[in-house]
Amino acid sequence: MDIACRLEDPSWQALDLETLAQTATAATLTRLSLDREGIEVSVLATSDAEVAALNYEFRDKPTPTNVLSWPAQDLQPPDAPRPDPDGSVPLGDIAFAYETCAREAAEQGKEFAHHVTHLMVHAVLHLLGYDHIDDAKAAYMEALETEILGNLGIPDPYS
Repeated sequence: MDIACRLEDPSWQALDLETLAQTATAATLTRLSLDREGIEVSVLATSDAEVAALNYEFRDKPTPTNVLSWPAQDLQPPDAPRPDPDGSVPLGDIAFAYETCAREAAEQGKEFAHHVTHLMVHAVLHLLGYDHIDDAKAAYMEALETEILGNLGIPDPYS
């Protein structure tokens, strides 16, 4: 499993995002009984301004959000991601906005690392085709997130 993290905002240096991303991705794949072999995810840790620009470019929403994700494959759960001919299994790209993540964690009284771990699990589920477009899918995705985080010793983010 290869998680490539690029820190573009120095505020992220206080958090070991690479280890956090590895742990969250591995826990998500394990819960879904998916092989980690060859898995590739790119993570951009940046500012609200950069995420707002990305959000506008890709979603026509000119505001920052906590996390964005771009799947490399069009998957529908429970589909497993398909390897490329070289054996790599690209899942996609994820971008985090520091100020929004920090503000949300503070407002919700959560540890910053726990909040970012939750967002990483959430984003990886999106890369794997999960969504929260309707109430039933949202409830299922939230239950998966809660279970995965619980396996990591992180409290239910929805309580």
